[in-house]
Amino acid sequence: MAESGQELPLVQMEQVTKVYQMGRVDVQALRGIGLTIMAGDFVAIVGASGSGKTTLMNILGGLDRPSTGKVMLFGQDLAEVPEAKLTELRRDRIGFVFQQFALMPTMSAYENVELPLRMIHMRPRERKERVMELLDLVGLSKWRGHRPQEMSGGQQQRVGIARALAIRPGLILADEPTGELDSATGRSIMALFREISEHERVTIVMTSHDPAVQEYVDYTYTMADGRITNERS
Repeated sequence: MAESGQELPLVQMEQVTKVYQMGRVDVQALRGIGLTIMAGDFVAIVGASGSGKTTLMNILGGLDRPSTGKVMLFGQDLAEVPEAKLTELRRDRIGFVFQQFALMPTMSAYENVELPLRMIHMRPRERKERVMELLDLVGLSKWRGHRPQEMSGGQQQRVGIARALAIRPGLILADEPTGELDSATGRSIMALFREISEHERVTIVMTSHDPAVQEYVDYTYTMADGRITNERS
């Protein structure tokens, strides 16, 4: 908690830029981003392809570093966190949900969700309880023995969401999680994120090109040309 008694932001970005070198040309992916997200917020970042959404998410998740500016996450200045500690931060405190699911194809739904818990050496009984709790939350208890190729795209994404939640992260980063799904399935996934936001008390940042996401989130930020152009509550 801050000295004033007010809660500190979970995410704070100040004048963040990102420039990529493409041969002799500088490509500005982010241009002076300022963003504040409080613990428990469910936030959408919307915009067309090439607007800078994925670059922003990569920097938020410590997968990339900004060219200039400041990124505070969980009260830590990421510029001062060495790579080994960033890896631990991602493993222990951030859950990632990907557009193309990124499940282990030879593993069952149960085993995919269990994997991050094995990595943190959780006890077998606790692992089983947590995995079954999450599969129930995403509506896939009866599909726990099925491999990804035996499930629909929507079901695979639900497994991916359960896996991201396994470690009880403080932050979920979901990059276009409905991008590979039809509109009806996409809405069901957005509704699931809304339920998770309330049930798990986890902060969620989701990128999307679908304006329907605004019906499910607390705040929407619109990006264009590497800038946040407006915010709606």
